Amino acid sequence: MIKLDAATVLLQWGTGGLFFLWFTTRRYEIGRGYGWLIRITYLLIAAGGIAAALATDVLPVREAAAAAVVLVSLATMMRRNPRLDIVAPVFGLVGVVAGALDAASGAGDVTVSLLRAVVGTFFLGAVSDAMLLGHWYLVQPGLPRRILNELVVVVRWLLPVEVAVMLLPTGMIAVLGGSVDDGWNGTLGWFWLACAVTTAVLIEVTIRALKERSYSAVMAATGLMYLAILTAFGTDLVARAVLA
Repeated sequence: MIKLDAATVLLQWGTGGLFFLWFTTRRYEIGRGYGWLIRITYLLIAAGGIAAALATDVLPVREAAAAAVVLVSLATMMRRNPRLDIVAPVFGLVGVVAGALDAASGAGDVTVSLLRAVVGTFFLGAVSDAMLLGHWYLVQPGLPRRILNELVVVVRWLLPVEVAVMLLPTGMIAVLGGSVDDGWNGTLGWFWLACAVTTAVLIEVTIRALKERSYSAVMAATGLMYLAILTAFGTDLVARAVLA
Protein backbone atom coordinates (compact mmCIF):
# COMPACT_ATOMS: atom_id res chain seq x y z
CA MET A 1 0.00 0.00 0.00
CA ILE A 2 0.99 3.68 -0.37
CA LYS A 3 0.76 5.88 2.71
CA LEU A 4 -0.68 9.41 2.60
CA ASP A 5 1.53 12.08 4.18
CA ALA A 6 0.29 15.63 4.84
CA ALA A 7 3.78 17.08 4.35
CA THR A 8 4.02 15.58 0.86
CA VAL A 9 0.51 16.70 -0.08
CA LEU A 10 1.23 20.30 0.95
CA LEU A 11 4.52 20.29 -0.97
CA GLN A 12 2.67 18.90 -4.01
CA TRP A 13 0.13 21.70 -3.81
CA GLY A 14 2.77 24.39 -3.43
CA THR A 15 4.93 22.97 -6.21
CA GLY A 16 2.05 22.62 -8.66
CA GLY A 17 0.77 26.10 -7.93
CA LEU A 18 4.18 27.66 -8.50
CA PHE A 19 4.67 25.71 -11.73
CA PHE A 20 1.46 27.13 -13.16
CA LEU A 21 2.49 30.61 -12.01
CA TRP A 22 5.37 30.24 -14.45
CA PHE A 23 3.00 28.77 -17.06
CA THR A 24 0.57 31.71 -16.93
CA THR A 25 3.12 34.55 -16.64
CA ARG A 26 5.70 33.34 -19.16
CA ARG A 27 4.45 35.82 -21.80
CA TYR A 28 4.73 38.85 -19.48
CA GLU A 29 1.02 39.69 -19.87
CA ILE A 30 -0.02 39.60 -16.20
CA GLY A 31 0.73 42.34 -13.67
CA ARG A 32 3.54 41.92 -11.16
CA GLY A 33 1.10 41.79 -8.25
CA TYR A 34 -0.27 38.48 -9.47
CA GLY A 35 3.17 36.93 -9.11
CA TRP A 36 3.43 38.25 -5.55
CA LEU A 37 0.01 36.83 -4.69
CA ILE A 38 0.79 33.36 -6.05
CA ARG A 39 4.30 33.15 -4.61
CA ILE A 40 3.15 34.19 -1.13
CA THR A 41 0.23 31.76 -1.25
CA TYR A 42 2.26 28.74 -2.25
CA LEU A 43 5.42 29.43 -0.28
CA LEU A 44 3.19 29.49 2.81
CA ILE A 45 1.67 26.17 1.75
CA ALA A 46 5.16 24.70 1.24
CA ALA A 47 6.17 26.05 4.65
CA GLY A 48 3.08 24.36 6.07
CA GLY A 49 4.43 21.11 4.65
CA ILE A 50 7.66 21.60 6.61
CA ALA A 51 5.67 22.27 9.78
CA ALA A 52 3.59 19.13 9.20
CA ALA A 53 6.76 17.09 8.78
CA LEU A 54 8.29 18.48 11.97
CA ALA A 55 5.11 17.50 13.81
CA THR A 56 5.09 13.97 12.42
CA ASP A 57 8.00 12.44 10.53
CA VAL A 58 10.86 14.37 8.92
CA LEU A 59 12.13 13.25 5.53
CA PRO A 60 15.37 15.26 5.02
CA VAL A 61 15.34 15.43 1.20
CA ARG A 62 11.69 16.43 1.06
CA GLU A 63 12.01 19.08 3.76
CA ALA A 64 15.21 20.48 2.20
CA ALA A 65 13.37 20.77 -1.12
CA ALA A 66 10.42 22.47 0.56
CA ALA A 67 12.78 24.94 2.24
CA ALA A 68 14.34 25.66 -1.17
CA VAL A 69 10.86 26.31 -2.58
CA VAL A 70 10.22 28.88 0.15
CA LEU A 71 13.59 30.61 -0.22
CA VAL A 72 13.58 30.68 -4.03
CA SER A 73 10.00 32.02 -4.06
CA LEU A 74 11.05 34.83 -1.73
CA ALA A 75 14.08 35.60 -3.89
CA THR A 76 12.17 35.68 -7.19
CA MET A 77 9.55 37.97 -5.64
CA MET A 78 12.11 40.74 -5.81
CA ARG A 79 12.79 40.31 -9.54
CA ARG A 80 10.60 41.06 -12.56
CA ASN A 81 11.51 37.92 -14.50
CA PRO A 82 8.83 35.22 -14.85
CA ARG A 83 11.39 32.84 -16.33
CA LEU A 84 12.90 32.40 -12.87
CA ASP A 85 9.57 31.13 -11.51
CA ILE A 86 10.33 27.68 -12.93
CA VAL A 87 13.19 27.24 -10.42
CA ALA A 88 11.07 26.82 -7.25
CA PRO A 89 8.81 24.08 -8.66
CA VAL A 90 11.86 22.19 -9.92
CA PHE A 91 13.15 22.03 -6.34
CA GLY A 92 9.64 21.17 -5.16
CA LEU A 93 9.34 18.29 -7.59
CA VAL A 94 12.51 16.75 -6.15
CA GLY A 95 10.86 16.79 -2.73
CA VAL A 96 7.62 15.36 -4.11
CA VAL A 97 9.51 12.46 -5.67
CA ALA A 98 11.32 11.85 -2.37
CA GLY A 99 7.99 11.81 -0.56
CA ALA A 100 6.48 9.43 -3.11
CA LEU A 101 9.38 7.01 -2.79
CA ASP A 102 9.07 7.09 0.99
CA ALA A 103 5.31 6.49 0.77
CA ALA A 104 5.68 3.29 -1.25
CA SER A 105 5.76 0.35 1.13
CA GLY A 106 6.94 -2.20 -1.46
CA ALA A 107 8.80 -2.38 -4.76
CA GLY A 108 5.55 -2.89 -6.68
CA ASP A 109 4.13 0.34 -5.27
CA VAL A 110 6.99 2.62 -6.30
CA THR A 111 5.87 3.37 -9.88
CA VAL A 112 2.25 3.87 -8.87
CA SER A 113 3.25 6.12 -5.97
CA LEU A 114 5.45 8.26 -8.23
CA LEU A 115 2.76 8.59 -10.87
CA ARG A 116 0.09 9.56 -8.36
CA ALA A 117 2.36 12.09 -6.65
CA VAL A 118 3.59 13.79 -9.83
CA VAL A 119 0.22 13.85 -11.62
CA GLY A 120 -1.49 15.05 -8.43
CA THR A 121 1.06 17.86 -8.12
CA PHE A 122 0.18 19.33 -11.51
CA PHE A 123 -3.53 18.60 -11.20
CA LEU A 124 -3.99 20.33 -7.83
CA GLY A 125 -1.75 23.22 -8.88
CA ALA A 126 -3.59 23.84 -12.14
CA VAL A 127 -7.09 23.83 -10.68
CA SER A 128 -6.07 26.09 -7.79
CA ASP A 129 -4.30 28.59 -10.05
CA ALA A 130 -7.28 28.70 -12.40
CA MET A 131 -9.45 29.97 -9.56
CA LEU A 132 -6.84 32.49 -8.38
CA LEU A 133 -6.24 33.71 -11.93
CA GLY A 134 -9.95 34.23 -12.44
CA HIS A 135 -10.00 36.57 -9.44
CA TRP A 136 -7.09 38.53 -10.86
CA TYR A 137 -9.32 39.74 -13.70
CA LEU A 138 -10.99 42.00 -11.11
CA VAL A 139 -7.63 43.72 -10.64
CA GLN A 140 -6.58 43.61 -14.30
CA PRO A 141 -9.85 43.51 -16.30
CA GLY A 142 -8.07 44.02 -19.64
CA LEU A 143 -6.21 40.74 -19.27
CA PRO A 144 -6.77 38.48 -22.31
CA ARG A 145 -9.35 35.83 -21.53
CA ARG A 146 -7.22 33.39 -23.48
CA ILE A 147 -4.84 33.02 -20.50
CA LEU A 148 -7.55 31.72 -18.17
CA ASN A 149 -9.06 29.54 -20.87
CA GLU A 150 -5.65 28.01 -21.56
CA LEU A 151 -5.23 27.06 -17.91
CA VAL A 152 -8.71 25.55 -17.64
CA VAL A 153 -8.01 23.46 -20.75
CA VAL A 154 -4.87 22.16 -19.01
CA VAL A 155 -7.06 21.05 -16.09
CA ARG A 156 -9.34 19.33 -18.60
CA TRP A 157 -6.44 17.30 -19.96
CA LEU A 158 -5.00 16.50 -16.54
CA LEU A 159 -8.26 15.17 -15.08
CA PRO A 160 -8.42 11.90 -17.07
CA VAL A 161 -4.75 11.26 -16.27
CA GLU A 162 -5.47 11.88 -12.59
CA VAL A 163 -8.37 9.43 -12.66
CA ALA A 164 -6.30 6.87 -14.57
CA VAL A 165 -3.47 6.81 -12.02
CA MET A 166 -6.00 6.32 -9.24
CA LEU A 167 -7.34 3.26 -11.06
CA LEU A 168 -3.92 1.58 -11.27
CA PRO A 169 -3.72 -1.50 -9.00
CA THR A 170 -4.31 -1.47 -6.18
CA GLY A 171 -6.72 1.30 -7.12
CA MET A 172 -10.22 2.63 -6.90
CA ILE A 173 -11.65 -0.18 -9.01
CA ALA A 174 -10.91 -2.47 -6.06
CA VAL A 175 -12.71 -0.05 -3.74
CA LEU A 176 -15.75 0.23 -6.02
CA GLY A 177 -15.80 -3.56 -6.41
CA GLY A 178 -15.66 -4.10 -2.66
CA SER A 179 -12.35 -5.99 -2.50
CA VAL A 180 -10.79 -3.03 -0.64
CA ASP A 181 -12.76 -1.83 2.39
CA ASP A 182 -13.07 1.96 2.59
CA GLY A 183 -14.49 1.75 6.11
CA TRP A 184 -17.79 3.27 4.99
CA ASN A 185 -19.45 0.33 3.23
CA GLY A 186 -18.25 1.54 -0.18
CA THR A 187 -19.56 5.11 0.25
CA LEU A 188 -16.15 6.75 -0.17
CA GLY A 189 -15.55 4.90 -3.42
CA TRP A 190 -18.75 6.24 -4.91
CA PHE A 191 -18.03 9.68 -3.44
CA TRP A 192 -14.67 9.65 -5.26
CA LEU A 193 -16.39 8.73 -8.52
CA ALA A 194 -18.93 11.52 -8.03
CA CYS A 195 -16.09 14.00 -7.41
CA ALA A 196 -14.33 12.97 -10.61
CA VAL A 197 -17.48 13.22 -12.72
CA THR A 198 -18.50 16.53 -11.16
CA THR A 199 -15.03 17.98 -11.76
CA ALA A 200 -15.29 17.03 -15.44
CA VAL A 201 -18.71 18.69 -15.71
CA LEU A 202 -17.52 21.86 -13.97
CA ILE A 203 -14.52 22.12 -16.29
CA GLU A 204 -16.67 21.79 -19.40
CA VAL A 205 -19.18 24.36 -18.15
CA THR A 206 -16.32 26.73 -17.32
CA ILE A 207 -14.88 26.44 -20.83
CA ARG A 208 -18.32 27.16 -22.29
CA ALA A 209 -18.77 30.15 -19.97
CA LEU A 210 -15.49 31.64 -21.16
CA LYS A 211 -16.80 31.64 -24.73
CA GLU A 212 -19.40 34.26 -23.77
CA ARG A 213 -18.49 37.84 -24.63
CA SER A 214 -19.65 39.54 -21.42
CA TYR A 215 -17.18 40.24 -18.61
CA SER A 216 -19.49 38.48 -16.15
CA ALA A 217 -18.59 35.23 -17.90
CA VAL A 218 -15.10 35.42 -16.37
CA MET A 219 -16.60 35.81 -12.90
CA ALA A 220 -18.95 32.90 -13.55
CA ALA A 221 -15.98 30.80 -14.65
CA THR A 222 -14.13 31.76 -11.46
CA GLY A 223 -17.07 30.67 -9.33
CA LEU A 224 -17.23 27.36 -11.16
CA MET A 225 -13.53 26.82 -10.53
CA TYR A 226 -14.13 27.41 -6.81
CA LEU A 227 -16.41 24.39 -6.89
CA ALA A 228 -13.95 22.49 -9.07
CA ILE A 229 -11.25 22.90 -6.43
CA LEU A 230 -13.45 21.09 -3.90
CA THR A 231 -14.26 18.24 -6.24
CA ALA A 232 -10.71 18.05 -7.62
CA PHE A 233 -9.25 17.68 -4.14
CA GLY A 234 -11.88 15.04 -3.48
CA THR A 235 -10.78 13.23 -6.64
CA ASP A 236 -7.16 13.21 -5.50
CA LEU A 237 -7.18 13.03 -1.71
CA VAL A 238 -10.18 10.77 -1.12
CA ALA A 239 -8.66 8.11 -3.38
CA ARG A 240 -5.23 8.38 -1.78
CA ALA A 241 -6.69 8.27 1.74
CA VAL A 242 -8.81 5.22 1.01
CA LEU A 243 -5.93 3.39 -0.66
CA ALA A 244 -3.35 4.35 1.99
